Amino acid sequence: MSVLSYPEAVGVGLLQGVTELFPVSSLGHSILIPALLGGHWKRDLDVSADGSLYLNELVALHLATALALVVFFWRDWVRIVHGLFTSITQRRIETVDQRLAWLIISATIPVAVAGVALDKAFRTTLGKPVPTAVFLALNGIVLFVTEQLRRGGTGRRRADDGAAPDEEHLRPDELSDRRITRMTIRQAVAIGAAQILALLPGVSRSGSTISAGIFKGLGHEDSARFAFLLATPVIGGAALLKLPPLLGSEGNGLRGPLLAGGIAAFIAAYLATRYLVRYFENRTLIPFAVYCTLAGLGSLAYFTVG
Repeated sequence: MSVLSYPEAVGVGLLQGVTELFPVSSLGHSILIPALLGGHWKRDLDVSADGSLYLNELVALHLATALALVVFFWRDWVRIVHGLFTSITQRRIETVDQRLAWLIISATIPVAVAGVALDKAFRTTLGKPVPTAVFLALNGIVLFVTEQLRRGGTGRRRADDGAAPDEEHLRPDELSDRRITRMTIRQAVAIGAAQILALLPGVSRSGSTISAGIFKGLGHEDSARFAFLLATPVIGGAALLKLPPLLGSEGNGLRGPLLAGGIAAFIAAYLATRYLVRYFENRTLIPFAVYCTLAGLGSLAYFTVG
């Protein structure tokens, strides 16, 4: 078993921190780029290799990404946790924070169940360059179709982004939460279930969730916000499940590089979140759709023809 080097760990950390939140698939890039680079990168960073801990290492780095999301949205999480606590103690769901807390919990259940049941089968069986390239291209097509259907009016009507007279004093994030909590539990579960597609290497978690949110009537800004809030418990929980093997004897020689990679992932994820929150205020998924389609098809040609 090859030991992850510091340059590899930092490189993968930076890659994971950015691509987990951009709708371009972190797992897809973490499989394709080492395969394209070749050499020791291809040998050490192979998800499907027998005895490889690369998948555990990747998911462990997600803990840093989840921490970056918590830090960025810390005010929101304070309100959400408080809303959950008061909802349980008072046995009611009335405020925006209480409704948002239960929407997040409900939307997390499908991917949590599917992740435990299907994670190994999806990621090790399909975690090879060729199927990953195919799924990356399909991810781009889905993003493009989402935008086209929305523009053509085929999808659900976008939620009203305007503020009512009694809401004009609220901050943008509070207004966004009000729009998000107009959804039903069923709609939130459907959006959360879209994250299951991200078990396929090359399909983006944030891209799937944002697309599902748009189809359920949310605007780009609200869909992205809900996607980032949903990602926090999902990727954080998955990371904690993958940590135990790395804390034992199998993790000898890996913990130092993973710490360095985690720091890189935290910084990259924080900056990526900050950028994307502003980006989706008035922009669309089209640039990411074009990139994923071209990168997927280009990688597919390289691995099948080259």
